[in-house]
Amino acid sequence: MDKIDELLTRGVANVIPGKEALEKVLRSDHKLNIYCGFDVTASHLHIGNAVPLRKLQQFVELGHHVTFLIGDFTTLVGDTSDKETERPVISEDQIEKNWQDYASQAGKVLELSKITIQRNSEWLSILSPADFIRLTRRFSLNDFISRELIKKRLASNESINLSEVLYPALQGYDSYHLDTDIQVGGTDQTFNMQAGRTLQKQLRNKDTFVMSFNFLTGTDGRKMSKSWGNAIWLDDQPNDMFGKIMSVKDELIDEYFTLATNLPVPNIQDLASGVLHPMELKKKLAWQIVSELHSKDAANSAQKHFESTIQAGEIPQDIAGISVKSTNIVDVLVETKLASSKSAARRLIEQKGVKINSSPASLDNQVTSGDILSAGNRKFIKILI
Repeated sequence: MDKIDELLTRGVANVIPGKEALEKVLRSDHKLNIYCGFDVTASHLHIGNAVPLRKLQQFVELGHHVTFLIGDFTTLVGDTSDKETERPVISEDQIEKNWQDYASQAGKVLELSKITIQRNSEWLSILSPADFIRLTRRFSLNDFISRELIKKRLASNESINLSEVLYPALQGYDSYHLDTDIQVGGTDQTFNMQAGRTLQKQLRNKDTFVMSFNFLTGTDGRKMSKSWGNAIWLDDQPNDMFGKIMSVKDELIDEYFTLATNLPVPNIQDLASGVLHPMELKKKLAWQIVSELHSKDAANSAQKHFESTIQAGEIPQDIAGISVKSTNIVDVLVETKLASSKSAARRLIEQKGVKINSSPASLDNQVTSGDILSAGNRKFIKILI
């Protein structure tokens, strides 16, 4: 398998109009424009977002021109491609804060010096009303409302914001403005990416490609998502990252090796055909991911931490003390940021993921000064009151 074969197959769900046509172009001397866009709906990117980033890096290594697009303007609109309800509105201040972290996080996977980073507000924010009218006339409302999730919302009499209808056209304009040859993204983005193909064909008579990828499964068995609390973040600390990976189901090991690492396919196949116990195989997976996103030293340290604190049941000696105002376990988990919300804290307790002095916590527990609190078997803090 050469680099082009791997680019066309590893993690790839579909190529439109077809892999054979794209392979022919890739094996020519023609250098292509490729882009992938990310709306800044959170302050972090997760390792599922890194699936298309890894593909962009493969294009970089083949000498093509790659754009990492920050969707700061389209974030204002909100894409519901993978949601059954309207996305919450994000303020411009929050968007500005979020996008600035994205490039540095993407740099864990992409060689930033060899790509272009742009924000789509550079061109979308200056479109005139007349430009919008001309743009939207290129698309059919019928196509939009025929999408499965949109039909479901209409059938349930749920509100559909007019801006949601405009979203695919705006993403299509991104592709047109960048004169894209290949758009890459998750399978949920296929409709939006097809809008880019439509504009390129109609306005430039140019045939282009869409490459979509399989989703990486999150720690709870659903698609990894910024909003579902099941993500492994690119900027997670090594110990947290290692521990989260060790918590995924055994049947996902091969998927994670394939989508979340750069380990060569033959190496993955050798591991899969070996006789390693799933626990040991998962350690190799966690080590590989942490070493790629942090360093080999960090991976070695994280594995040692996991083996001593989780497998051996030891409590670390160097636990940070944190002062809290409340003694209620749910409030303490939120206050110390061991849980993102009270509902997340309750869920973690109910799943036996919280311990006080090595004993499982219950919802009615009160903490006292000096208690050692752990969440998810990865984070330890000493309570100071």
